[in-house]
Amino acid sequence: MWKDWVRPFVRPLPQWSTIAVAPSQQSVAATLRWNDETADVTADHAVASLKPLTIVTSIDAGPSAVIEYRDRSTGQILGTLQLAKTTQLAIEQGSLTLYRVEAGEHRCLRWPHRPWNTWLQNRLMRKHPSAQHALMAPQAVQQLMIAYLCPRPVVLVSVQAEGHQNIFPMDLIGPLERSGFYTLALRSTNVSAPFMRQTRRVALSSMPASMKTAVYALSAHHKRPLDDWNEVPFPVRPSREFAIPSVAEALCVHELSIVHSQEFGSHTLFVGRIASAEEKCEGVQLHHTPAYYQMYRRRQAMGFAEV
Repeated sequence: MWKDWVRPFVRPLPQWSTIAVAPSQQSVAATLRWNDETADVTADHAVASLKPLTIVTSIDAGPSAVIEYRDRSTGQILGTLQLAKTTQLAIEQGSLTLYRVEAGEHRCLRWPHRPWNTWLQNRLMRKHPSAQHALMAPQAVQQLMIAYLCPRPVVLVSVQAEGHQNIFPMDLIGPLERSGFYTLALRSTNVSAPFMRQTRRVALSSMPASMKTAVYALSAHHKRPLDDWNEVPFPVRPSREFAIPSVAEALCVHELSIVHSQEFGSHTLFVGRIASAEEKCEGVQLHHTPAYYQMYRRRQAMGFAEV
């Protein structure tokens, strides 16, 4: 119908698609490019802060670099991020490099829909800033969506300390393959941040896509700790080594030993190592990706399952 044809030109696409993907995602490859060198960073880059938007990786690519995201099935470049080096962290025997995102573009939508949709989305963000991205300028949110062209998994982070217990969702997470580290970028205002620095250990429950509603309902605990584990709307059980309550129905539970934490802008970057990994069952995990990438996939008749 004519309404379906005209809708994309008067309303923006949603910013995000909530999808079900088998871990770990293999749909998109991320390549870091600098000078005449390249490196596969599909499993070696993560968001370190939202304001300023910052990427962390195990690779020192010099003062400037580009991340290129490419669809593995079609071979097409989906988007790029221009990076500028800000600092380097020496941790244990390794190091991590942080890059500020300077610019970015995606190619998932055709011209002229692509720039028009961006304009519509930016206008909507200025009129109705969401709680999630209120601290970011619309341009930075657009760049963040490009970083999510590699679909990002959602976990529930469990924290247990004397006088404090909590569980909340996160997707600003990721392994840094070459260094063996695993990072979490947590807003510094989160009520559990001081206790994570104190205990230096958390449990990460990889969440089935079918539990989306229950996962999102726990977002309130970024600001409010749990009074009791009985508040959680599903069964929990102790993690393998640390005995931190984790989700009994999780696909897997990773225990993380935190070796370093440091504030960068709006977020605290927690760097850790996986202390244990308990694979509990097979299934599809809750992930986030830009809605325009889902539209691209649908044009190729290979759209993700949405939840």
